[in-house]
Amino acid sequence: MVRTTEQKRFRRSQYWKGNWQLYACLVPGLLFLFVFKLLPFANISIAFKQFKPMKGLAGSPWVGLKHFQKLFSDPAIWQVIKNTLVINLLQLVFISPVAMFFAILINEISHRWFQRTVQTIIYIPHFFTWVVIYSVFFILFGSNGLINQVITRLGGKGILFFVDSNWFRFVLVASAMWNKVGWGTIVYLAELTKIDQDLYDAAVVDGAGKLKQIWHISLPSLLPTFVLMVTIRLGTIMTDGFGQILVFYNPSVYDAADVISTYVYRVGLGQANFSYATAVGLFESVVGLLMVLGSNFLSKRLTGKSVW
Repeated sequence: MVRTTEQKRFRRSQYWKGNWQLYACLVPGLLFLFVFKLLPFANISIAFKQFKPMKGLAGSPWVGLKHFQKLFSDPAIWQVIKNTLVINLLQLVFISPVAMFFAILINEISHRWFQRTVQTIIYIPHFFTWVVIYSVFFILFGSNGLINQVITRLGGKGILFFVDSNWFRFVLVASAMWNKVGWGTIVYLAELTKIDQDLYDAAVVDGAGKLKQIWHISLPSLLPTFVLMVTIRLGTIMTDGFGQILVFYNPSVYDAADVISTYVYRVGLGQANFSYATAVGLFESVVGLLMVLGSNFLSKRLTGKSVW
């Protein structure tokens, strides 16, 4: 039966009346995206001008690609880019697989109360600010922290985790894991609950143990979600970690910990070089976009699934 225009309008109005609360929940997120993601694009021309706050955007002279030439000729920026990629790739390599591993372990716990207790304990750190996390890790890894006290009492030499560039990245990765792994398990646990229980029952009948069930059922079922999480994470690989590193690092570890976002913060606000900082930020965004597109393409080719 062909619906008339009036019938379609009536059904549409009924749909909106029944679901307007769900769409209202989107408003804060959309406002955030508009104010902090879309609105700044109106001032992207700062990257191509010698911006002077007193003259304003319209009165500042146009300099073209001058700041981008400075960007690619500045030796410091390549170290900053290297630090950004290394730190975020290390976190990507450890956080996503460990979150999936913990999700599988929690899913195998038979007692529901114990399962919920463990899950709550490991994802509580997600709600801590980086200042709180820094305090915890400084107590553990500071020059007079618990770890160094144990090392010295065993006859070893204390390690300056927060000053030694060779160890500082370990602190960053460890603290990021403590903050993010527990929350990541929620996504994988939700995916595990969607697996048909008949698959596990059939595996038991065939004589498969727990390890074989995990290897042949759980892991293949989690792979699309894992790829999705990695794809999303790659999109922020050039921008993520600003709050954490700004709280944790100090001038003695700039060579190993200064990332693009902290570099933009120091140059843009610390030296009031707004045009150069905008050029660096624009470069950062373009690289992030290319990485998302590339990872999404590879995901579609390898697994047949993608974000879009």
